[in-house]
Amino acid sequence: MAINWSETSAAVWRQQKQVLRPVMELDPVALDDLVGIDRQKAELVKNTQRFVASRPANNALLWGARGTGKSSLIKAVFNAYRDQGLRLIEVYKNDLQHLPDIVDEIRNLPQRFVIYCDDFSFEPNEHSYIALKTILEGSIEKTPDNVILYVTSNRRHLVPESMGDNLASRVGEREIHYSDAIEEKISLSDRFGLWLSFYQPNIEEYLAIVDSYFPQYPGSRQVLHEAALDFARIRASRSGRTARQFFNAFFDG
Repeated sequence: MAINWSETSAAVWRQQKQVLRPVMELDPVALDDLVGIDRQKAELVKNTQRFVASRPANNALLWGARGTGKSSLIKAVFNAYRDQGLRLIEVYKNDLQHLPDIVDEIRNLPQRFVIYCDDFSFEPNEHSYIALKTILEGSIEKTPDNVILYVTSNRRHLVPESMGDNLASRVGEREIHYSDAIEEKISLSDRFGLWLSFYQPNIEEYLAIVDSYFPQYPGSRQVLHEAALDFARIRASRSGRTARQFFNAFFDG
């Protein structure tokens, strides 16, 4: 049964049933909830505003350290603009071969669709990203104007480079001529016109995120910060995700 996109704002692709399933409970994360990524927030909001207004906009690659707000930012931007006709479709990496079929279902609809692919990375001998490249730049059929891709990854180039790839590169006429293997791998990332990098926050930035979760904490702020730093040390990670997990463990209501 086809989705009524006038009533449904988000869906996920279910490979086993070969259908888009409407999302009934959306993650309510809002732009104001995200602390410490103002530059990335502003860039993705600007790009999304252009897309919603049917103006030229870029596919976006959000890459960097784990837990730093890449996925949350995409969901927050979607929440901010879904009342203006923005729709979200989540597709998992293993389902990329279905992307052309998914796009065929929505290409003639009046809504604007973000296809969201989370936590992308590909192994050297993996070729499932070929379908992604087709949607990014089209084949003999133009990619529809109402579709854009927002992708997150821990890797800037999505596909890892090896020493063997570099050995085949050479320098000629004062320019670097990359090997075919490296050209293929870099070309995938180059198809995203907007790159947003995310880094693990320093201590002050991490504590600012913690404070955003405890705006009216009645106890000692110093004690709260010490507990939050101990929590981060145990996990060897200071990030927005760690701050949220600390809140879940520490908040007494």
